[in-house]
Amino acid sequence: MKVLIVSTAESAGGGAIAARRLMVALNNHGAQTKMLVRDRATDSVTVVRVGSKWPKVLERLGLMLRLRLSLRRTWAYDSGRWGVDILSTREYREAEVVHLHWVNQGMLSLDSLERMLRDRKRVVWTMHDEWPFRGIVHYSDADVDLPRRVRDMEEEVMRRKRGIYGLRRIKFVGCSRWITDLARSVMPGEDVRHINNCVPQEVFCPVDKAAARRELGLPEGMKLVMFCSQRVTDERKGGRYMMEALEMLGGEDLGLVVVGKESLPVRGARVFSMPYVDGERKMALLYGAVDCFATPSLQDNLPNTIAEAMSCGTPCVGFDSGGIPEMIEHGRNGYVARRADSADLAEGIRYVLAHPELGEAAWRDAKRSYSESRVAEEYIRLYEE
Repeated sequence: MKVLIVSTAESAGGGAIAARRLMVALNNHGAQTKMLVRDRATDSVTVVRVGSKWPKVLERLGLMLRLRLSLRRTWAYDSGRWGVDILSTREYREAEVVHLHWVNQGMLSLDSLERMLRDRKRVVWTMHDEWPFRGIVHYSDADVDLPRRVRDMEEEVMRRKRGIYGLRRIKFVGCSRWITDLARSVMPGEDVRHINNCVPQEVFCPVDKAAARRELGLPEGMKLVMFCSQRVTDERKGGRYMMEALEMLGGEDLGLVVVGKESLPVRGARVFSMPYVDGERKMALLYGAVDCFATPSLQDNLPNTIAEAMSCGTPCVGFDSGGIPEMIEHGRNGYVARRADSADLAEGIRYVLAHPELGEAAWRDAKRSYSESRVAEEYIRLYEE
């Protein structure tokens, strides 16, 4: 079976990382799989670059003009008007299954999606946010009060998508039960399944904590909490709650490892900034070196970071938001705090640091839930239907 995975990027962002890992898992289980991307990061023979960033530029400009937004605010929306020419590639023509992942920012246009369905291609779409079943928004509560011009465009694009979906059945996949249930409620007539993302567990696995700290230059006699985000100042990722929680905890024996382009000005803990982490092995070492991974996201689907940390035997703390409470079982392998509650986040960090035995349960749960073999087999069965 020839499968073509389509993603805007090869490795930038959680959706791209999940897509690439799935490609590897599928190839290891007999499916002939390639990945078609605009933003290529490696020279892998199974990853093919297509197009340029001009459609992204046109997409952003169109949103700015139509919605009267600043460039900074356009990240929250995608119209699907512009895209690269996917359909003329040999990989698309040869594919028996086209598997879409995160395809925004000028990668896949709605016109191209319509042509795929008219070509009678079998299309599977893994939903990494709400855009596949919304109009232009990626998360429905990104703006509580949408301006009228944004609401109008949201409804217009949603009508267009419904018309396209009526041409031929797409198999939608939610990688969390949360987004699966949400998609089913919005699109009651569509085929929506649930399959987890996978994690390469030969890379993300428990390591010797003291040895990992020595290799990374982190102190051995300190409790360490880890937080990461592509943009630590992104409100959706909850950096403010992280700062407030650590200031409540305060103490000379507490450290915060921040992975991301920007650091956090925390008064209650010593901060170790990791603006760039070179490769998955070093990321796995970081998870193994810390005592707790905290993810105070206000909106998230099925964070790769939680699955990775748990696979390394590191218990996690997160808010009761999106798919997070499906991953963390409160009090057994980590701690689920009340959403947007800094005090409860601090309590969760305190609880996890006091119960290192939670790491064993986290590792066992991750090994079962995010297995490459299990996820690949579930997708292959879906492709063959």
